[in-house]
Amino acid sequence: MNPQELKSIMGSGLLSFPLTDFDANGDFNKTSYEKRLEWLAPYGASALFAAGGTGEFFSLTGDEYPGIIQTAVDTCRGVVPIIAGAGGPTRFAIQCAQAAEKAGAHGILLLPHYLTEAGQEGLAAHVEAVCKSVKFGVIVYNRATSRLKPDTLAGLAERNSNLVGFKDGVGDIEAMVAIYQKMGERFAYLGGLPTAEVYAAAYKAMGTPVYSSAVFNFIPKTAMDFYHAVANDDMATQHRLLKNFFMPYLDLRNRTPGYAVSIVKAGAKIVGHDAGPVRAPLTDLKPAEMEQLKALIDALGPQ
Repeated sequence: MNPQELKSIMGSGLLSFPLTDFDANGDFNKTSYEKRLEWLAPYGASALFAAGGTGEFFSLTGDEYPGIIQTAVDTCRGVVPIIAGAGGPTRFAIQCAQAAEKAGAHGILLLPHYLTEAGQEGLAAHVEAVCKSVKFGVIVYNRATSRLKPDTLAGLAERNSNLVGFKDGVGDIEAMVAIYQKMGERFAYLGGLPTAEVYAAAYKAMGTPVYSSAVFNFIPKTAMDFYHAVANDDMATQHRLLKNFFMPYLDLRNRTPGYAVSIVKAGAKIVGHDAGPVRAPLTDLKPAEMEQLKALIDALGPQ
């Protein structure tokens, strides 16, 4: 798949981040991961991000990463495209990007470099080094320590034809409008705030109708229903699901830092697709919180 084909896929429908399966000891569980992908693939996501944020990329080792991406590519071949997460220090991000390209992934989502702050010149150098290390498409994730300004993005796009996508995880409306007005159709745009459904209608109004869904991991039918409601301006369905599920779900998610991932693993366990525990420094939901989440899921009906 060339970069322009990746760009087209980004704009064609809902995307999601499968969990990465761990066993009771916290080690990668290949068999369970294959079963997860086989379960999720037919629900209609236009692409799946292997080892992304919800897939705990930040906790994976360099030795584990290639096998996880290869498993995703092999399992989903001919069914749904796989975009690999990559990030961390520049040289490590390059290693991940090259491993993903070798495995046959369709592109990468370049996650933040973590921890240290950097100016626009340094951020541009980081993104450009990764782009130039591979031939396939790159989507940059605007989040945390990696916040790119319109002029920076314009320069990167001019110098790197394989930089084809922009995912926003900040939620700064003014900045997002400025980026869209500056870059226009040069990029495909993706809403990427945690629990992106809450922001989906607003992002669509800004020219970003596509987003990535974490809850697709455990309520894939509802996730697709909500996406179609946004696409069709079905406000009644959006408001019903926001009131009955997403807003109380946010109350649970916001109780502890890191629960944006932990609550997704909890949901998967509740619906019979256990992905194992999260890795430290994340913590799993408490029993009472699991019961509250189960009640919300049960109220949605069969998936």
